[in-house]
Amino acid sequence: MIVDAHVHLFPDRLAEAIRSWFDQHAWDIRYRVGVEEAVRTLKEGGVDRFVVLPYAHKPGMAEALNDFTLGVAREHPEAVPCCTVFPGEDGAERIIDRALGELGFHGVKIHTHVMLCAPDDPRLEPVWRASARYRKPVVIHCGPGPAAQGYGGDVRPLSGAARLRKTLARHPDAICIVPHLGYDEPAQFEALLDEFENLFLDTTMAIAGYFPDGADPEMLRRRPERILYGTDFPNLPYDWKRELEVVRGLRLPAADEARVLGGNAQRLFGID
Repeated sequence: MIVDAHVHLFPDRLAEAIRSWFDQHAWDIRYRVGVEEAVRTLKEGGVDRFVVLPYAHKPGMAEALNDFTLGVAREHPEAVPCCTVFPGEDGAERIIDRALGELGFHGVKIHTHVMLCAPDDPRLEPVWRASARYRKPVVIHCGPGPAAQGYGGDVRPLSGAARLRKTLARHPDAICIVPHLGYDEPAQFEALLDEFENLFLDTTMAIAGYFPDGADPEMLRRRPERILYGTDFPNLPYDWKRELEVVRGLRLPAADEARVLGGNAQRLFGID
């Protein structure tokens, strides 16, 4: 089974606004597509399941995004829905408890750059507690890069392995997945794997050669049991298969390749 552990699907108007932001501050998105075409592209490319990661950029929008993501999963059984919450918003603990408990979301997406909230910020305490309680992962973009100017502040001080370490030390039972192999601190995040058994990384955009100082793909050979394959589809500036081809090009032992491409994600997200 191939599981893309990092896919972003949004309502059309929000997706267009996100593409506009990328145009101004990051890169030209190649796949300017809606949900139906995005799902079709992944399925035709051989992806069996994909984890949908919404994220809220302001208070008051998380529940609507969560409802939308559940709707995608109902229409498309291949979709594995995760929820989001904006740190510190009114009712944040209720939102996260209901989503992971009653509604059955498979994990939580947090983006420290978009939310301008460090991983050790007290406003995220309900999220970490819920992860430990429900045994469901927090997918948290907290690597320092790429530190675009368009986030509305200097995001680098809000990110990094050192700040995540503080939180994981307080919440050792929480399950954490850091995208992009912790770009641009891959060595520091890899070192944390030795300290925290519930910490994992995903490959998203980190091994495709797009960033000149990206992570060493050999990390997958060293840590196959702790790394998940992910793409950031559809918000990519290159062919979405590029990352998959890099993983396969490593010619890992068959069991290790299976863990990276799907097995680890199946276990962490509770995918049948």
